[in-house]
Amino acid sequence: MTTDFREHSPRRYFVDKDGRHVLIGLTIEETREFERLDSLPALDESGNHVAWDENGVPTTTREKRWLELYGKHDQAWRQWMVETYADRSGGLTFIN
Repeated sequence: MTTDFREHSPRRYFVDKDGRHVLIGLTIEETREFERLDSLPALDESGNHVAWDENGVPTTTREKRWLELYGKHDQAWRQWMVETYADRSGGLTFIN
């Protein structure tokens, strides 16, 4: 039996004025591109596994673009989370 955590996971999409699901921080076009890249197998054009160098940097154009889009989305999503939780807590700030 699997557990469905979708109801408990923070959302990463918003619905735009046209009813389309768009990743936070990306345009609709970037969202579609990201989803297309993300759905591809981790193989290059020759069928070999996509390589990342010893520093964890992708070596293919496709993987670099995926990482660029993911980074843009993730940064915006993290900011959205901070703002969302700040609104919920009445604007309290946390000091580390």
